[in-house]
Amino acid sequence: MKKQIAILGSTGSIGTQALEVIAEHPDLFEVYCLTANNKVEELARQARQFRPAAVIIANEEKYDHLKELLSDMPDIKVYAGSKAIDDIVEAGPIDMVLTAMVGFAGLNPTIHAIMARKKICLANKETLVVAGELICRLAREYQSPIIPVDSEHSAIFQCLAGEGDNEIEKILLTASGGPFRTMSEEQLAYVTKADALKHPTWNMGAKITIDSATMMNKGFEVIEAKWLFGISADKIQVLIHPQSIIHSAVQFTDGAVKAQLGVPDMRLPIQYAFTYPDRIHLNGERLNLFHKPLEFFEPDLKKFHCLALAFEAIRQGGNMPCILNAANEIVNKGFLEDRCSFIQMADIIEKTMQTVAFHNSSDFEDYVATDAEARLVANELMQKL
Repeated sequence: MKKQIAILGSTGSIGTQALEVIAEHPDLFEVYCLTANNKVEELARQARQFRPAAVIIANEEKYDHLKELLSDMPDIKVYAGSKAIDDIVEAGPIDMVLTAMVGFAGLNPTIHAIMARKKICLANKETLVVAGELICRLAREYQSPIIPVDSEHSAIFQCLAGEGDNEIEKILLTASGGPFRTMSEEQLAYVTKADALKHPTWNMGAKITIDSATMMNKGFEVIEAKWLFGISADKIQVLIHPQSIIHSAVQFTDGAVKAQLGVPDMRLPIQYAFTYPDRIHLNGERLNLFHKPLEFFEPDLKKFHCLALAFEAIRQGGNMPCILNAANEIVNKGFLEDRCSFIQMADIIEKTMQTVAFHNSSDFEDYVATDAEARLVANELMQKL
């Protein structure tokens, strides 16, 4: 019987590659629902190809346009708004939900999917960054499995397969280093958004590409790893690995290290999340270890201050990672809109972390309030530049 999949964020990088995986295995997977934020034409095109039961456009102002584009396909239900996304993930036929939405917006539908006991293929970083304690508690309570889709966390997940309760001594979390790995602090003062959007290894959406350039993306992944694998941040080591061949590794208590290698292709971890624990064929490039040397470097936390701020947020705990994420979403967008410089992003995030009220609550409503306050503070700081 085909697995029914809901893809939240189907027009983004992860969503489109997930659809490639589904198209390659039509005997195994079927699309139940597709959602997008603003890309109406792309969503309609996907709907025509994959014939889901429903499509949702988060931006309610674009509902009429989407409805018109699919007017000749009455079997596809058309909805709009964030509540529709929260509701659709609870639909009975859905077997798994791929959460590929960008930002804080991915949190609430993930919670709804968990409470509906769906399998979660987690690609939305912010869900665990903002509310890791809450998400893990709900996943245990509702027995909802969370399979990571991020290449690094998928690698760690694969390394831990069959290891049972064997003690982890250290997680080795690899990072490409982004486009500015070899630049000096002085040079970073003059980089542009066009420079930052030229990732040397991965083809990703704008938001995550900027986060990769600042290394905030890697900071988020440290926080995610803490919650996914139940390990303290002081046992997670970030390694700059420009070739992006070793996607991460695990060092065990006996000193043995297991690593997962592969070409930089996000379809691999997406498909593994869909098929776990099985592996099936996937068309694509195969790894050639003779092609290039594998290099590793320590990250410069002074130059990439966002990574240092992420470790500080983990150290403080409570709602600090939520503050970190909200401020980052504001400055990331601000940088893309030429409202702040590359190096000013970390400064604004740090000042926001120092300003917003700190607390230890893990209630959803408190996360929402913290997020709103941090966005307001970060915006005000950016306007003063």
